Amino acid sequence: MVGASSLQPRVLSSFVGDRLIQSRQPLSQLFRSNPGVKHVSMQLSRTFSGLTNLLFNRRTNPDESPNSKRKRLRPGKLSPRRPVPNHIKRPPYVKNRMAPGIASGPEVHDIKGIECMRASGRLAARVLTYAGTLVKPGITTDEIDQAVHQMIIDNGAYPSPLGYGGFPKSVCTSVNECICHGIPDSHPLEDGDIINIDVTVYLNIMSDHICWTKFHLQVHKGYHGDTSATFFCGDVDEEARNLVEVTKECLDKAISICAPGVEFKKIGKTIQDHADKFRYGVVRQFVGHGVGRVFHADPVVLHFRNNDGGRMVLNQTFTIEPMLTIGSINPLMWDDKWTVVTEDGSLSAQFEHTILITEDGAEILTQCED
Repeated sequence: MVGASSLQPRVLSSFVGDRLIQSRQPLSQLFRSNPGVKHVSMQLSRTFSGLTNLLFNRRTNPDESPNSKRKRLRPGKLSPRRPVPNHIKRPPYVKNRMAPGIASGPEVHDIKGIECMRASGRLAARVLTYAGTLVKPGITTDEIDQAVHQMIIDNGAYPSPLGYGGFPKSVCTSVNECICHGIPDSHPLEDGDIINIDVTVYLNIMSDHICWTKFHLQVHKGYHGDTSATFFCGDVDEEARNLVEVTKECLDKAISICAPGVEFKKIGKTIQDHADKFRYGVVRQFVGHGVGRVFHADPVVLHFRNNDGGRMVLNQTFTIEPMLTIGSINPLMWDDKWTVVTEDGSLSAQFEHTILITEDGAEILTQCED
């Protein structure tokens, strides 16, 4: 965790933790505040780094309710950390509770790397689809985590969130007003809830490489596949259904414009243009990211209108993961330092895919095969 002496603003990947790219801009240029308003809002810029406390560390009052019959989300009890068999290779960050942040440089792959990415993407998609079938009134998010954890390790992979920066579970379960990073716990789902389930797997592929001595060496190559979707629990009202459907449309439209040479800023414009038609907010503090051999890499993919530079390149992999809200786009972080909710308790939805830039456009690597 960055110390108080180095407080700076940041934008977060959907699971990046506490650090990003250093900003050379002074705080006065990056932030603005209004008299009498406790929140600090962020000026548009690509390069950020900083500490959770500066932006988010003000706990919402769980007794406060928005104008809805829905109960405000509260933290439940956590079960012990689930074990992973010793033969399953861990990502390097598991040994260190500090999240590694975003690695510099894009994830661009050769033919073998692309096949590895397809394999990890397929597994992530299968796990997410299975997790979605479990969503029903009465099931706890911890039970969903248990099922996801078991399916991932049964397939010889490691659940990427587990141990990332100290995250205690194998999947993120974000219910109703939770924007992202919800920690699975004893909280039971209720009829009418919506829940985002965010799955990432680290799949190690055994492959043969010939070294300069011309001997065959078997090496492990781990690749992350990252995806999420928002599911309906029981009888969901029209307001929530519309939000979820438009969020999915935003992702689909953004993927459709991707191709070699396309500017990354077109993703944000495409998403915000569609969200604006329905008067939904687009969360700005959480972003898409490069993904592959590392969990989070360049580029930082903004989901709102921006003027950032950078273009997509052939064989590059990254995520697009827009988060839309019915009300406020301002996030508040719980005391657990992970769970992020809307400040007004309004609903939030998210969808995510890992994509590969191809000669013809973009291939969705986390699309579940029928």
